[in-house]
Amino acid sequence: MKYNTEIDINLPLDKVVTLFDNPDHLKKWQPTLLSFSMISGELGQPGSKVKLVYKRGKKGRLTMIETLIKHDLPEELLATYEAPGVLNHQKNTFIDLGNGKTRWQSVTEFKFSGTMKVVAFLLGKKGFQKETMKFHQLFKDFAESNPE
Repeated sequence: MKYNTEIDINLPLDKVVTLFDNPDHLKKWQPTLLSFSMISGELGQPGSKVKLVYKRGKKGRLTMIETLIKHDLPEELLATYEAPGVLNHQKNTFIDLGNGKTRWQSVTEFKFSGTMKVVAFLLGKKGFQKETMKFHQLFKDFAESNPE
């Protein structure tokens, strides 16, 4: 399953990238993030691995392993996210629109295995796109209210 999403942010490119690229800000726009911890490599460098734990529902948790593939912001940030039954390839790009505005574009591709194939079928592509756009909007709201 592959799809594209984008959102325009009312801040200049350099400010958006600075906010997006700072892991200290993750919990400010990802409210279900419980923890962020380095597994290996150097933060922000290709090949580095990070463990992300998110709250799911009242008592559930989702653990993902992020592997950074390419870090060349604003042009490109490539990463994979692995969770049980799910492999997500994510490409993020930031574009200067002029007049103090920036467009965040994402290309997202999911591959599913096991029971996650059934879950993905039931949620459908639109369900996954909606979830991605929710995080785009959360980041936009955070960034526009916290210009550093």
